[in-house]
Amino acid sequence: MATVQVALWVVMVLVALAILFDFMNGFHDAANSIATVVSTGVLRPGQAVVFAAFFNLIAIFVFHLSVAATVGKGIAQPGVVDVHVVFGALIGAISWNLVTWYY
Repeated sequence: MATVQVALWVVMVLVALAILFDFMNGFHDAANSIATVVSTGVLRPGQAVVFAAFFNLIAIFVFHLSVAATVGKGIAQPGVVDVHVVFGALIGAISWNLVTWYY
């Protein structure tokens, strides 16, 4: 029973880290895609946010998961990627977001 509880906590922490990374990564994406059209005067900030949200939603129906499948193809052999690798990748990505956001 203790193993099940530990596994549940590991999954919950990994999901929380993934959500945190996704939220933080949105700041970088928004800055790159929205700031350009707002600073050039093409769109107002509200229009740019709606525009980006609409096309991000439509993109999943047009491209499905093709980009993720292409990026993930052949990265690692089965069994190599475990909880430790995922945890390390999420911590590294969150750290990179924080460092680049600060500087």
